[in-house]
Amino acid sequence: MILNTIRECDFTNKKALVRVDFNVPLKDGVVTDDTRIRAALPTIKYLLDGGAAVIVMSHFGRPKGKKNPEFSMAPIAKCFSELLGKNVTLAADVIGSEVEARVKQLKAGDVLLLENVRFYAEEEANDAAFAKSLASFGDVYVNDAFGTAHRAHASTEGVAHYLPSYAGFLIEKEVKFMGPLLDNPEKPFVAIIGGSKVSSKIGVLESLIRTSDTIVIGGGMAYTFLAVQGHSIGKSLVEEEYKDTASSFLAKAKEKGVQVILPVDHLCGAAFSADTEVVAVDGVDIPENLIGMDIGPKTVSKIVEAVLGAKSVVWNGPMGVFEFDSFAQGTLTVAKALAQSSATSVVGGGDSVAAINKFDLADKISHVSTGGGASLEFLEGKVLPGIKALEK
Repeated sequence: MILNTIRECDFTNKKALVRVDFNVPLKDGVVTDDTRIRAALPTIKYLLDGGAAVIVMSHFGRPKGKKNPEFSMAPIAKCFSELLGKNVTLAADVIGSEVEARVKQLKAGDVLLLENVRFYAEEEANDAAFAKSLASFGDVYVNDAFGTAHRAHASTEGVAHYLPSYAGFLIEKEVKFMGPLLDNPEKPFVAIIGGSKVSSKIGVLESLIRTSDTIVIGGGMAYTFLAVQGHSIGKSLVEEEYKDTASSFLAKAKEKGVQVILPVDHLCGAAFSADTEVVAVDGVDIPENLIGMDIGPKTVSKIVEAVLGAKSVVWNGPMGVFEFDSFAQGTLTVAKALAQSSATSVVGGGDSVAAINKFDLADKISHVSTGGGASLEFLEGKVLPGIKALEK
């Protein structure tokens, strides 16, 4: 996959229409985590340094296609302005004559942030007329919103039909690190896949089986795999309708010579709550009155050994009920192992990224993906419309 990137365009006196992902958490009108805004700054600064006027667009929350002050970009504009170190003007709308007039007045070095693109139902419908209206603001289109690249929306895919289109640095980096995992990873390649449900991760498992040497399965979904192997899993989560899928996957892995690491011991609780007593189970089988909540120390050792012997590692999804401190150890130990490893390491998915950030390990990971659903679909080998629109 070879993308057109912003390095290939002269932005002198051009208006650059830039799609970013500024869908950030707010509390009392203040941005509480500015990671996504910071991630877009290198691209925006590059465009400004190259002589462009920049029109930035993003969605925020779920206003369901209606103008709703609760989902205004105003607090985000303030934070963006502070981080960028220059004044960012917020447009009063997304399209229309008032915005057109604002855009016409822009000079090189100016930054205009449009209101929430999802104030219009046409955005998610990828309406051609709406996309054309957005495209009329720019001479070139830059997409740096990897987190929404799996959506064929007007601002992520539609606009690309009307303007010369380029990938920003963030999208370029995502593709650079994740692309080889699907095509030609450096071996040994270890994939660590966690999370609560087989149903949400089976696509990734099926995709990664083609290139992995070892696949680690953790989190709630591991118990469905243990159940089909004939182990007792107590009151742990099991997806009955996915037992055949799990069984078929294990058979495929065996056939391909891919090692599958499943939990061999557990940390359990009698109830699914943060204050339930931690019961260590030193074996694969879980007593009938207990729920598996995290991987045990023997399992952790097996995973750490695999990670430290790897040349490439991808991690998506927690190893246990990470949100309960008593059952976060497995996930956090995996995070630390990745940080110690000399392998090319790629981390995606909200909880895995949260673990990396909680321990300040992001700078020791080769690439921390900014897209939850997008990174999942990328690893499943699906075509991401927002990325496809930027291909050469």
